[in-house]
Amino acid sequence: MESNPIRMCELLVGLPAVTVLGVVSRENEPLRVHVERADAVAGCPVCGVIAHVKDRRRVELVDLPSFGRPTRLVWHKRRFRCPEPTCPHGSWTERDPLIAPRRLCLSDRAGRWITEQVGRWGRSVSEVAKELGCDWHTVNDALLAYGETLIDDEGRFGVVEALGLDEVLFVREGEYRRQCYSTQIVDVERGQLLDVVPGRSGAAPTAWLQSQGEGWLANVRYATLDLSGPYRSVFNKTVPKATQVADPFHVVKLANLKLDECRRRVQNELEGHRGRKHDPLYRARLLLTKADERLSENGREKLMGLLNAGDPKGEVFATWRAKELVRGLYDHDDAAMALSFVQRLGNDLQDPDLPEEARSLGRSLLRWKHQIAAWHEAHVTNAPTEAANNLIKRVKRVAFGFRSFRNYRIRALLYAGKPNWSLLSTITPR
Repeated sequence: MESNPIRMCELLVGLPAVTVLGVVSRENEPLRVHVERADAVAGCPVCGVIAHVKDRRRVELVDLPSFGRPTRLVWHKRRFRCPEPTCPHGSWTERDPLIAPRRLCLSDRAGRWITEQVGRWGRSVSEVAKELGCDWHTVNDALLAYGETLIDDEGRFGVVEALGLDEVLFVREGEYRRQCYSTQIVDVERGQLLDVVPGRSGAAPTAWLQSQGEGWLANVRYATLDLSGPYRSVFNKTVPKATQVADPFHVVKLANLKLDECRRRVQNELEGHRGRKHDPLYRARLLLTKADERLSENGREKLMGLLNAGDPKGEVFATWRAKELVRGLYDHDDAAMALSFVQRLGNDLQDPDLPEEARSLGRSLLRWKHQIAAWHEAHVTNAPTEAANNLIKRVKRVAFGFRSFRNYRIRALLYAGKPNWSLLSTITPR
């Protein structure tokens, strides 16, 4: 057990090779711990002559809370001068990265703690700043300095065999609240966010993928997407040999969307207004999107009765049957059968007697038939990409939105990019 008061203070402070000079405690102010480096001798970095201490400058750094109280580390930094008259170096100030990094107003351990609290555990910058008793910018600057180094680790992700792309709303900006999106690049096999690039066109994802090199791209076997034309072009350009897979959820979602468009059109043509609570088609809207096999006997009877009352031409019923046929596509695992089924269904839906919404659905099925049928062989989906999107949306909610893309990207990758957190204690902040 340590009984030396000075040594006890040094142990509580927890910094190596420092001497505690004193502690200042004032009411309604942070606790201030005055320290200096323990080594008494320093050599000139140019000529090696033992330097003289010219003066001391106090630098106040934000430190970790001490027993729940905001704390400041006051570092008495020594300024040295070289006594050798012919030495060109002159004077310099001592540095110690173990105490504080360059260009940051906090201690090194506080910076690493901030990175883990905000990046790993998803706390807000303002919440951590309040706990440390400092301003928002001090915490955010440290997060960027340490976090960017951590996510740029070359070993964060290696060989990727299944790749996914999807977009998320990044910010609404300008007078007219113009929507700006970001594209997430995800390893759908591991469920890892690889990177975030601006926009939802194909330019930024294409540039990012091409920057990974031909060897890395050659390992990509599957490319999942959500029936997006720009993302299909990205995969065609960067990984032409990979099997493109249309996400089943988005295929069925498209069928439900066409069904809803048909229901709303028929409603307006018959009633001359949008759906109201007593209108048959409006009352059937939830039953229409429910899976056929999940309808009870009473539910099916109710649905047919409402369609008979509100759909005299049978247009909504025909589109509903088309939706159910699309769902039935995923009842088996035979890729060849699936391709033949999609081809036949797409052609059948081009019948001019069918409503326009059903014909539009058929054209989409024909346009994406190979990607739709590929799921039956690959069995990979865009679900991990959607999961990464949900994590990013959580970060956005905690932060009450972002305006800086750099802040947005670093926060998203720290939270959903699975960085190697064991490296946090070893990295050098930028």
